[in-house]
Amino acid sequence: MMIKVAIIGDGGWGTALSLLLHKKGIDTLLWSVSPEYAKKIQSNRENVKFLKGVRLPADLKVTSDDDEVKKCNCVFFVVPCRYLRSVAARFKGTNFKYVVSATKGIESTSLKCPSEILREFFPVSRIVTLSGPSISYEVANGIPTTVVVASKGKNKYDIQKLLMTKSFRVYTSNDVVGVELGGALKNIVAIAAGISDGLGFGANAKAAILTRGLAEMMRLGVKMGASKLTFSGLSGMGDLATTCISTHSRNRWLGEEIGRGKKAKDVLKRTEMVVEGVETCKSADKLAKKYKTEMTITTQVYEVIYKGKDPALAVKELMTRDPKEEHYK
Repeated sequence: MMIKVAIIGDGGWGTALSLLLHKKGIDTLLWSVSPEYAKKIQSNRENVKFLKGVRLPADLKVTSDDDEVKKCNCVFFVVPCRYLRSVAARFKGTNFKYVVSATKGIESTSLKCPSEILREFFPVSRIVTLSGPSISYEVANGIPTTVVVASKGKNKYDIQKLLMTKSFRVYTSNDVVGVELGGALKNIVAIAAGISDGLGFGANAKAAILTRGLAEMMRLGVKMGASKLTFSGLSGMGDLATTCISTHSRNRWLGEEIGRGKKAKDVLKRTEMVVEGVETCKSADKLAKKYKTEMTITTQVYEVIYKGKDPALAVKELMTRDPKEEHYK
C-alpha cells in the first residue's frame, strides 16, 4: 500500500518530520491550524516562526485544509499537548491506518498522556508513540539522531521502517507509558537545569539535577506502570540530556531566564512557541500527589513558576533536606 503522510502541526518538530519524510520520497504534507500561516510557509518556503533558516522543498505541500489530511492513511500529531484534544477531534472518524503521537506532555485537566487522548478518537491498535532526543533543527539538517517508537502492537515496526534513514535511527519499545512519561517529565528537569545555569552554577549542579531528576521520573513512572529500564533509554536519559544541555531547548531557556531573575509569565510572553514543561509541571505535581510519590525537583519548579518562589530559596531547600540513600523508593 502506498503511504501518504500528513504532519499535523507546523511547529519546528512537525516541520522537521515533514522534511525527513519528504527527503525519503514519501508523499507528505504539512498541516497548519492557521490558513494565513500555511499560505505564508507555502509562499516563502520557510517556517520563519518555528524553524528559521531551513528551506522547504518547492514540492512539499503546506495546507490548512482538513480534507487534505483525511485523504492520507498515516498522520503524525505534532501539536502542543494542550491543543491535542481539540485538533484530534477535527479528524475523529477518519479511517487512518496509522496514527502517530509525536506530542510530548501531560494534559493538565485529565492527566492523560497524548496517546491516551488520541484513544478517545482513534482505535488504540492504530496508535504509535514517537519520542526521544530530537532537536528539530538538527533533524531538519540531517544531523545524526536516534529516537524510539512505542506501541503494544506490530504497527510500531511499520513506523520504524517509515522513519529510518542514514541519519535518523529508530528503535522500538512496548512500554508506551514509560516512553510517554520520559518525553514529558524531562521538560520539567530541563527547566530546573536552566535555572541552575541562570543562577551561575556549574557542571556539578547540572549533573546532580539530571541524575536526581531522572530518579524522580523513574519513581513516578514505575508507580504508573512503566518499566524502570525505559527511563535509562532514549525517551528518558537520552531526551533528558538533550533538553537540559541544548541551546535550542525552550525549556532550558525558560529556566535560564528565571534563574537570571525574570518571572516565568514575563518570559513566556516573549515567545510564540509553547514551552511544554510549564503545563507538564502542573500535571506532574498533581500526579505526584495522586500516586504519593516524592518529586522534589518537580515540586520546586512548580512553586517557582506558579507561586513566584525565589529560585535561590528553592535550591537551598533542595540541598538542605534530610539525608537519604541514593537509591530509595
